[in-house]
Amino acid sequence: MKKCSLAIAAALMLNGPALAAGPLNKDLLDRATQAKPEVLKLLENLVNIDSGTGSEKGLDLVGAMVADEAKKLGMRVEFSSAAPAAGKNLVATLQGKGKANILLMAHMDTVFADGTAAARPFRIQGERAYGPGVVDDKGGIVTALFAIKLLQQMKFTDFKQITLLVNTNEETFSKGTFPLIESLAKQHDVTLSMESGRAADGLVVWRKGTADLLIDVKGKSSHAGVAPEAGRNAAMEAAHQMLQMAKLGDSAKLTTVNFTVIKSGERANVIPNVATVRGDMRATDLSEFDRVEKEMARMAGTTSIPGTEVKSSLVRGMAPMPVTPRTEALAARAQAIYGELGLKLTMEGSGGAADANFASGVGAAALDGFGIVGGAIHSEEEYAELNSIAPRLYLLTRMIMDVSTKPLGR
Repeated sequence: MKKCSLAIAAALMLNGPALAAGPLNKDLLDRATQAKPEVLKLLENLVNIDSGTGSEKGLDLVGAMVADEAKKLGMRVEFSSAAPAAGKNLVATLQGKGKANILLMAHMDTVFADGTAAARPFRIQGERAYGPGVVDDKGGIVTALFAIKLLQQMKFTDFKQITLLVNTNEETFSKGTFPLIESLAKQHDVTLSMESGRAADGLVVWRKGTADLLIDVKGKSSHAGVAPEAGRNAAMEAAHQMLQMAKLGDSAKLTTVNFTVIKSGERANVIPNVATVRGDMRATDLSEFDRVEKEMARMAGTTSIPGTEVKSSLVRGMAPMPVTPRTEALAARAQAIYGELGLKLTMEGSGGAADANFASGVGAAALDGFGIVGGAIHSEEEYAELNSIAPRLYLLTRMIMDVSTKPLGR
């Protein structure tokens, strides 16, 4: 366990014995199973609309479609600007008669360019559905809407309020939505994020936080053939700095440091006088960002090429989503609910950040991965497991019912 972070250790414990499963809610399972054709039809309609981050027309179309579905469920729908991102964030609310406030989060944007939906539209092959954004995150939107529909069919109103937030710019770190996420998360008892279920049929109990890394190098230009010694090669100094700073990653703490974008020079026969390097850092521990920032600054103070000047910076992005006692309690409930179906969830972590990071960052009890199970996200082979639709609808609907009747507390 020495090389295992606290987050990983907690996740491993969550994969152990769970709370005892209760009796199967056969009425709910039957309704979830019967809903599958409708789920697939709405999923197809959403997938066949291009809604890449920044594609305002497509985002508006998806938002309008989701709004129509929410209104059919009696939800109050409001749109708000996602500036500086494109499109409008959607918030739909449903009032109940209980005490628990439950936030469901999904996103309508994908990573795919306009024209992708026409080039490879929604299709079903065997037991999988394919298409751009089929599980990341249009499957999540559909799961949330149909869970609310099932609650209404069963006349369940023991919650105080269910809120569905559908974000337009999650794929670019929610720059136009994170204040809204944080505000809503503070107002709700539980946040359930609708990112796709993990391929091994799992939920996400922790996520790494993010930071952008920057190295700026100033040197001196000269002719690379006639007088290279008169120059101060900024590109070579940048390479030196990258190599030493990359060692700041710490596998034991799950901290990664990767430099990914390098720019320097325009002509092969000119010693470059400037170089810029951008990188990506991920960590589960907030203190790691402080450590890496401090060490980068120290390393930048020592150059390998005399006469060059180096400056470094670290810009914090999303805070980590750690495992907490309340997360553990939520995960245990989810495991017990899935056990009613004779199934078991894997409890996983991710190096990728998502909107659940923002909710967790303000102290909310957050759990992620409640969407349809799938994989190969952000690729041409992105898929959804059709056999997971009914179990995942059952899981989310029962989670809402469970949290409503047995509040988690703050």
